[in-house]
Amino acid sequence: MARVFSGPLRVHYAQAYLLPAGSSTPGLKACFRGQVNGLCGAALPGVLFLITGLHTGQVGFSVDVVDTPPPLDDSWEDIVEASLSVTARDMALVEWAGTGAYHIPLPQGRLRARYCARGMQRGRELDTSPPDAAPVDTYALTFWPGESTGDTVIRETTEVAEYLHRRARGFRK
Repeated sequence: MARVFSGPLRVHYAQAYLLPAGSSTPGLKACFRGQVNGLCGAALPGVLFLITGLHTGQVGFSVDVVDTPPPLDDSWEDIVEASLSVTARDMALVEWAGTGAYHIPLPQGRLRARYCARGMQRGRELDTSPPDAAPVDTYALTFWPGESTGDTVIRETTEVAEYLHRRARGFRK
């Protein structure tokens, strides 16, 4: 396993993104259209739209790149998976409005992405955290080679995740 990012990630409007470096931020509805999960929007090629519980502040975040699907970790409260086709040579984990961008070395080709959340409900209830506060919600994004298949909800335990999944399913049109 290669950990390619670990640290705080600044969010606003509960959003972060994985994009080709230098790309503009995509629209929420376009990224989730036709999906069953509302946490990791992968409907646009080469883009992931990531939703957090916290509206504004810093969340804990990690990104791993592995060779095979990792085992499920019971410590994560909410887990979704989606497919991503990477064609850009430079990908970045991007904070809301491009205020920060972190190089994420991904291989080109078809990848499967697992997005895991812990403390998402606490983050939603807190809404905004002070700049120097420790994160109340934490996220992990893991990539491995895999064929393109639909997105799926692996685990849903929080009210906020249930709400976001239901909202995304309304973006079908």
